[in-house]
Amino acid sequence: MGKNLVIVGGGAGGGSTAAEAKRNDPSLRITMVEQGKFVAVAA
Repeated sequence: MGKNLVIVGGGAGGGSTAAEAKRNDPSLRITMVEQGKFVAVAA
């Protein structure tokens, strides 16, 4: 069974953390939790 990562906050920091974590471990399962309707999307 793989590892899970929960990120609280869908701002730029949350997305950046998710991207870096996935680069380091492609099998990682990531869940982002955001209280608003939208999350930040930036390249």
